[in-house]
Amino acid sequence: MSRRADPRTLLTPVTRRLLENIERAGHPPLQTLSPDEAKAAYEAGAGVLEIAAHPLARVEDLRVPTRDGQTLHARLFAPASEHPLPVLLFFHGGGFTVGSVATHEPLCRQLAHLAPCAVVSVDYRLAPAAKFPTAANDAWDSLVWLREQAGALGLDGTRIAVGGDSAGGTLATVTAIAARDAGWPLALQCLFYPGCAGHQDTASHKTFAQGFLLDEALITYFFGQYVRSPADRDDWRFAPLDGVDESGHVRELDDVAPAWIGLAECDPLVDEGVMYADRLRHAGVAVDLEIYAGVVHSFINFGRALPEARTAHQHAAAALRQAFSGVV
Repeated sequence: MSRRADPRTLLTPVTRRLLENIERAGHPPLQTLSPDEAKAAYEAGAGVLEIAAHPLARVEDLRVPTRDGQTLHARLFAPASEHPLPVLLFFHGGGFTVGSVATHEPLCRQLAHLAPCAVVSVDYRLAPAAKFPTAANDAWDSLVWLREQAGALGLDGTRIAVGGDSAGGTLATVTAIAARDAGWPLALQCLFYPGCAGHQDTASHKTFAQGFLLDEALITYFFGQYVRSPADRDDWRFAPLDGVDESGHVRELDDVAPAWIGLAECDPLVDEGVMYADRLRHAGVAVDLEIYAGVVHSFINFGRALPEARTAHQHAAAALRQAFSGVV
């Protein structure tokens, strides 16, 4: 992507004012805090700029077993329906270190309302207590459980999509590849600015390294909490774009579920998102790519302030409706 001499001129006026207000508030950067302090700060700030949580007929807390005998918390959001609903299995963002079902509840409620569909949002285990590949394993175990329990939950287990934002988008892409390997068809990958590459070496990582909300220092902090060693960055379960498997080969993407990908133009992750969309297309996978001009990482959680967030909600929901209807 071409870059301007001053990349801040790319920002919409509303986004620029939003960033100035965040800077003016003077909160300590997450990367200067301990992981527990960062988690608490992220939770405290979540929802400040979000749309109001949409009321739904059904909201239930669920318990998801994992392969190592632990139990994950998850929450089901669903509108009223007389028939089994298709379902989006959603993984929240937060650099594998912060975030929760609670921080992304307004977004999940909105997608459930607009699609309409059920959304199962998962509290996968976070770093540094849970190092790589725990989050990826938790995401896969959640899909295994959902397929088994869909009928009992009144959901349509033949129409499952996976999705997430940022690190959650990474988990969704990895889960979709693993589902392809297992022969389990998925309706869609619904991805908001997913992390796809193992290293922060694209042009957008340099252009938007500081002053665009997701600073390179914060990315480094998050990944430092999550990976066990530098070698983990080259594992496909961390880097679905360019990571390799046990045999040293980049994973092929043929027959992976179709994807809707929504990216922010002024985001360190935008180039790798475009590159991942290109790899999917080259593998013959249907991709709908949207790049929202002048906004930054995490913009979908700023629906009260940014009209682009509300537009992205509508676009993602339309993609889910189309995928669940069986229309290509």
